[in-house]
Amino acid sequence: MKTIISTSKAPAAIGPYSQANFANGILYISGQIPFNSETGKLVEGIEKETHQVMKNLEAILTEAGMTFKNVVKATIFLKDMDDFAVVNDIYASYLDAESFPARETVQVSCLPKNVDIEISMIAHQF
Repeated sequence: MKTIISTSKAPAAIGPYSQANFANGILYISGQIPFNSETGKLVEGIEKETHQVMKNLEAILTEAGMTFKNVVKATIFLKDMDDFAVVNDIYASYLDAESFPARETVQVSCLPKNVDIEISMIAHQF
């Protein structure tokens, strides 16, 4: 059985998808972009964007009764790989060093709404 996870504390889906799906103890979180649902605006600048994306992911995890400790896999999409070091430091600051998830980071030519970063995650209920 699949449960749709949705929270107003993260951006609403802008297409035919859910913020997250929970099935068989696994939470699949759709890619999050740096949209602040409180202001209704995108944040700008890679540092602010990365923090906003991580806050959006955290809101969805919280809605599902999980934390970043439950995350087993992450995918980071960047428009510019030169932002990798900054993004990596901010990303790591939200996680427990003893439970870092598996991850890949890829550079892409374009992201939704022309943002600089998007991150998706998979979490497991332990």
